[in-house]
Amino acid sequence: MAAQKLLSRLGQVGVGLALAGSVAKSALYNVDGGERAVIFDRFSGVHKTVAGEGTHFIIPWLQKPIIFDIRSTPRAVSTVTGSKDLQNVSITLRILHRPEPSKLPDIYLNIGTDYAERVLPSIVNEVLKSVVAQFDAHEMITQREVVSQRVTGELAKRASQFGILLDDISITHLSFGREFTEAVEMKQVAQQEAEKARYLVEKAEQMKIAAITTAEGDAQASKLLSKAFSDCGDGLIELRKIEAAEEIAEKMAKKQGVVYLPKNVQPLMAMQ
Repeated sequence: MAAQKLLSRLGQVGVGLALAGSVAKSALYNVDGGERAVIFDRFSGVHKTVAGEGTHFIIPWLQKPIIFDIRSTPRAVSTVTGSKDLQNVSITLRILHRPEPSKLPDIYLNIGTDYAERVLPSIVNEVLKSVVAQFDAHEMITQREVVSQRVTGELAKRASQFGILLDDISITHLSFGREFTEAVEMKQVAQQEAEKARYLVEKAEQMKIAAITTAEGDAQASKLLSKAFSDCGDGLIELRKIEAAEEIAEKMAKKQGVVYLPKNVQPLMAMQ
């Protein structure tokens, strides 16, 4: 009997310890690095305080921790909207977002843990439609940085109304409808043809200038030569004859078997 009572008492103690351990375990929860927790109370609702990293106590069954990741998370959002000149614009944004820790109770109460899926696509479409409508298609290309800055400012302001912080926003894709793309390609071809025509015109002008310059030089040389003839008379002609004779003599001297004899000198013939 005593042994049975002892075993029964030990069993009761074991059950009590197990229950106590279970209660103690359910009364503790951990918040890891890069996370925050919001407490939901079955009677008082969502607590306004936010639990940071570490181990915390709650009342089992009565309270429940809601864990949020507060690290930056990438998300891509795409939309198709219209430009100022009514061109279809396909645009994609890459967003790094995270919840504002102090706003977590309101985020959970008003939106839920899937706040990013519920909020970001709608506000991105809203902001992009508003901003893109202020630019025509050509400006979207040439002023892409201005468009990006305006989208960033408007979107960050809109997201903050929901307790969402945007660490980075960038336009990763920007394209237009087929009609506009074809028009741009035709314009580029026309510009290339215009550049080619301009080059040919400039080349012709340079050739014309060169021809005129050459003609003017020849005319000037003729004038100088005529003046020299008129001033020097036969002396210039004799000088030209001497220069020509020297040139002929130099060429003949380079040839083998050719002997140059002065004027009025008879060559000696071999006698047999």
